[in-house]
Amino acid sequence: MKKLVKPLMIIALLSIVWSCDPGRKVQRVDTGQQIDLSGRWNDTDSRMVADKLTGQMLGEKWLPRFEQANTGKRPSVVVGLIGNKSHEHIDAETFIKDIERAVINNGSVRLIQAGDKRDELRAERQDQQKNASLNTMKKWGLEMGADFILQGTINSIVDEYQKQKVVYYQVNLELTDIETNEIVWVGQEKIKKLITN
Repeated sequence: MKKLVKPLMIIALLSIVWSCDPGRKVQRVDTGQQIDLSGRWNDTDSRMVADKLTGQMLGEKWLPRFEQANTGKRPSVVVGLIGNKSHEHIDAETFIKDIERAVINNGSVRLIQAGDKRDELRAERQDQQKNASLNTMKKWGLEMGADFILQGTINSIVDEYQKQKVVYYQVNLELTDIETNEIVWVGQEKIKKLITN
C-alpha cells in the first residue's frame, strides 16, 4: 500500500506544479482594439455590425418620409428581439446594446426602453404610487409609444475541410411600423472569417 501511495503523491504534486504555469501573462488592452483569438463572433464583430447597420438604417428614405409626414417629429424606435440562429453561443444582449448605443449617439430617432427593463420601470412607477410624495410621484399613462420596432437574427454558415475553416455570419435586421406592420427598412451585414489551424 505504501508503494502505491508514493507514486500517487508524486503525480498529484507534479500536476499542481504544471497547473501553475509561470508563462501565463495577462495585460489590459484598449477595449477598441481588434483581437480575434478563436475566429468566433466577438466584441469587434458586434460593435462593427451594429455601427454599420445603424448607419444604414438611419440613412435610408423611411426616416425623412416619416419626418415629412409628421411635421419634423423624430420617430421613436424600440429594439425588439434579435435572435441567435448561428452555430455558436452569441449573447444577443451585447449586440442589442451596441445597436442602442449607435442609435442614441446618432440622435436622429428617439429610443424607447423595451422588455424586462420596461417592466422594471413600470414596477418602480407602481411602487411610487404608494410610497412617493405627490409632487415627486411619476404618473401612469405618460409613456412614449414607439412608432417602429427593430427586430432581426444573427445567422452563420460553417465550411470546414482539414485544417481550414470558413465561418460566415449574416445579420439581418428589419424595421417595422408598429401601427401598420409595414416593413420600412431591411438591413443586412456580413462577415466572413478564414481560420487556419
